[in-house]
Amino acid sequence: MQYRTLGRSGTVVSTQCLGTMTFGAEADEETSGRLMTTFVESGGTFVDTADVYGAGTSESIVGRWLAQHPTDAAQVVLATKGRFPMGSGPNDHGLSRRHLRDALDASLRRLGVDHVDLYQVHAWDALTPLDETLRFLDDAVGAGKILGYGFSNYLGWQLTKAVHVAAAHGWAAPVTLQPQYNLLVRAIEHEVVPAALDAGIGLLPWSPLAGGWLTGKYERDVDPSGATRLGEDPTRGMEAWQARNDDERTWQVLAAVRTVADAHGVSSSQVALAWLAAQPAVTSVILGARTVEQLIDNLGAADLVLTDDELARLGAASAPRVDDYPYGAAGVQQRHRKLTGGR
Repeated sequence: MQYRTLGRSGTVVSTQCLGTMTFGAEADEETSGRLMTTFVESGGTFVDTADVYGAGTSESIVGRWLAQHPTDAAQVVLATKGRFPMGSGPNDHGLSRRHLRDALDASLRRLGVDHVDLYQVHAWDALTPLDETLRFLDDAVGAGKILGYGFSNYLGWQLTKAVHVAAAHGWAAPVTLQPQYNLLVRAIEHEVVPAALDAGIGLLPWSPLAGGWLTGKYERDVDPSGATRLGEDPTRGMEAWQARNDDERTWQVLAAVRTVADAHGVSSSQVALAWLAAQPAVTSVILGARTVEQLIDNLGAADLVLTDDELARLGAASAPRVDDYPYGAAGVQQRHRKLTGGR
C-alpha cells in the first residue's frame, strides 16, 4: 500500500480508500466487517462513509467494527458526509448550519466517536449561503469535532469560490473533493481538476470502475445478468447499460485496459484503478467492493505501476470529448488567436 497526504493537510492516508456505501445494503454486516478487516490488514487506513448510506446503517456498522477493533481503529482515518435528507422535515437536509449541526452530531453517535478526520458536504446547496456552510465547518474544526473538511460533487467554479471565501474570512481551508472519475468519465478534467490543482485540493474519486464496466465483465450487445449491479438493474442512472453499450468509445477503452492487463498478468480492475491513482491531484481512490474477493483483487492495484507508454495508451483511448466551445477546436483556435494577438 502507498500513502499520500490528504490534500494540503498533514494527515496521511492510503492511496486506496474503503468506500462503505455497500455496507448494510449489498454487503451484510458480517461481510462488511470482513471487508474492513481485510482492508486494514492490507495496509489500508482510509475509510469513507456517509449518513445517507442505508439511512445511517453504514455508519452504524463502521462504528461497531471500530469499537470491536480498538487497535486497528487507532490507525483509521475516518471520513463521512452530510447534506441529504435523513428525515422528513424542512430542515432535515441541505447545508444550513442547523442541518449540518444535527447531521454531524448524529453521524458521530452512529460511528461511536467524538470526532471524524474528514467531514464532507455531499453536494452543492444553492439555497444556503456559502459563508454559512463554511463558517459551520470552520467552527466544527475549532470545536475538534472534525479535523478537516471537503466537498463532494462540486463543479470547478463552486470549488474555487469556496476556497476563496474561506481564505477571505480566515477560516479553515477545504482539503478534498470527492468527484465521479474513471477511464469512462473524465469530463472533470476540463475544470474540476485544474481548480483542485490550483487550490491544492486532493481528489477522492468515487465509482473508479464505472459501476463495474471497467472490470471487463460485460460484453458488447449482451444484456447483463446475474449478481452484478447492472445485472440486477441495467437502467441505473449514469451506469445505464444501453447508452454505454452503444458508445464505441466504451469498447475502445475496455480493449485498451484489457491489453495492458494482459501484459501485466493482472485484472482489468487493477489497471483501471492504477491509472486513476496516477492522475494529477488524486489522493486516494475509493473502492466500492461488495465481496471480500472483489476487494482483494482491487487492493492488488496498489502495487501495480504502469509505464508512461501504458498511461499514454489508456489516456488516448479514453480521452474526454471536447467537441464544443470552449474546449473543442473552436475554443482552441480562439485561445490561440488571443495568445498571438489576433481576434
